[in-house]
Amino acid sequence: MEACALGLIGDASSTHSLPTMSGKHTDLPTIDSSTMSSLFNSSSNFTIIDCRYPYEYQGGHIQGAINIYTEQGIQTFMESRLHSTKNDILIFHCEFSSHRGPKLMRFLRSMDRKQNSHRYPELNFPEIYLLDGGYKAFYQHNKVQCNPQAYLPMLHEDHSKDLRHFRVRSKSWTAGEKRTRSRRVIRSPY
Repeated sequence: MEACALGLIGDASSTHSLPTMSGKHTDLPTIDSSTMSSLFNSSSNFTIIDCRYPYEYQGGHIQGAINIYTEQGIQTFMESRLHSTKNDILIFHCEFSSHRGPKLMRFLRSMDRKQNSHRYPELNFPEIYLLDGGYKAFYQHNKVQCNPQAYLPMLHEDHSKDLRHFRVRSKSWTAGEKRTRSRRVIRSPY
């Protein structure tokens, strides 16, 4: 997020409309749970992208959030908004906003830059944020803004089969990270 360090949104056209904080991911503009909560009482257009697996999302999510947990889902979302004239603020999160949320947020920014390379620095989604502490932190302080008012952890024992299923599906996307090759050593039987 090039402009992030300067307090500017992605296309450098203005400063962030939301107060940002220092978070684990220093390259990503981050908001806290109280800022997220206050958006429900504002006139801002915003879209919450919940990057958790579907069983986590169904077990409780922020009101109005959409569940997108793959790169393909992000691409579909971007295509559906291609001709939109309204510039929503996008807020990404996962359970803790440690891995899945930041990864898909970076992927969206990368794809947005690529799609708009001919008109740099313009973007379709100039203002994006990461929710600090993810759904877990938001839920602890804002249960009434969650639907249903519940929290289902990714590692919940009743969903170990679901976790394996979605982890296998998500292994196929890397959101800009370099893939590593595992090297198996085949030993001679002699």
